[in-house]
Amino acid sequence: VGSEMCIRDSYTIYAAIKALPAGSMLWVYASDPGRPECYRTISEIWARAEKAPVQTEDIEAEVREVLLDSVRHHMVSDVPVGAFLSAGVDSGALLGLMREIHPDMEIQTVTLAFEEFEGTQGDESILAEKVAHRYGAKHTRRLITQDEFNEDLPKILDAMDQPSIDGINTWFVSKAAKELGIKVAISGLGGDELFGGYPSFTDVPRWVKHFRIPSRIPFLGDMVRKAGALFLGPNSSLSPKALGLVKYGGTYPGAWLLRRGIFMPWELKKMLAPGFVREGLQRLEPVEHIDKTMGSNLAMPFSKVATMEASMYMRNQLLRDSDWAGMAHSLEIRVPLVDATLLQRMAPLLTARARIEGKKWLGHSPKNRLPEEIIDRDKTGFTTPISDWLGAGLHKESGRNHHWSRTWTRHLAAEWCL
Repeated sequence: VGSEMCIRDSYTIYAAIKALPAGSMLWVYASDPGRPECYRTISEIWARAEKAPVQTEDIEAEVREVLLDSVRHHMVSDVPVGAFLSAGVDSGALLGLMREIHPDMEIQTVTLAFEEFEGTQGDESILAEKVAHRYGAKHTRRLITQDEFNEDLPKILDAMDQPSIDGINTWFVSKAAKELGIKVAISGLGGDELFGGYPSFTDVPRWVKHFRIPSRIPFLGDMVRKAGALFLGPNSSLSPKALGLVKYGGTYPGAWLLRRGIFMPWELKKMLAPGFVREGLQRLEPVEHIDKTMGSNLAMPFSKVATMEASMYMRNQLLRDSDWAGMAHSLEIRVPLVDATLLQRMAPLLTARARIEGKKWLGHSPKNRLPEEIIDRDKTGFTTPISDWLGAGLHKESGRNHHWSRTWTRHLAAEWCL
């Protein structure tokens, strides 16, 4: 709960059962189950990329070839391949590449729409329809209502292998794809982690720069947090994260935990039993684990954040959500931007220049490029109006307006008896 509402690799919801870590293999013998052996880590790929010389001067053209190769491999199928489509660069560029690879193939695309988002920036369906038309896709706009959410909520909770705050969107788009008869769908998942599309790629390095020295002063972070909480009071509109900047903001693992966190460690005792919280933090050691995952061989801020996003948030949450939500609807979700070969070829290109223009390179990768209004559009994320669906007033905590994920996390904590 302190980082995301998900179970960290390789833990499960059962204390005595662990999952095989990503990038590992395990030999099981009759006398001994053995230990996992790691054969690949994302941090090692980025570390090699920082030192690898790039032979081409036309990086954008090379990015295009690498992406085309990945999409081509992910479109091999015995059944037609559809696509999830938003108003973002990731799914739009992939659709453009799909059309380029198969000029005459019918490609079905699906976009979610919500009454609550109509007329706002959160309504991606209008731009998504334009992108679908640009690439000649057979497009469907699927409207999701609160009544449907209420009806599906028990099914969603039942289908979850483990608690997660990010699977509702994938549930409904997978449901919509199944209704259209789609068996395999391309998703743009992984584009933000690879090409630097999240706010964390700017926020985390900036925080580290400003709080590196204060965070090293013993006990200062805890003193600032406690004094701030006492002075501001429980009804302050200030985010709980702001009081943790001195304690966590001076290192990349701490700053990333702060950026991605839903509830800070000191808030957990208000939600869960104190003994449970204490044991959990001792076992998980979130900051130390993030630091170990990031590794010590990375020099570039971009590589550090990309490693943390892909190794933690994407691996432990987004990919798992795609698995359970997709399989609940007998749908295979393919992610061309999450591919070992792609990462090995792409990472040196992304680290070759001081200024990384990843999303622009991605948007320009199809010969029929994405419109600039898509490439330059502020990121909104693939979200749902869940705070409205869960009930008026639940989005506010002690007079504060908080991110919807806090409301949903509290709901999940109650459902899973955490």
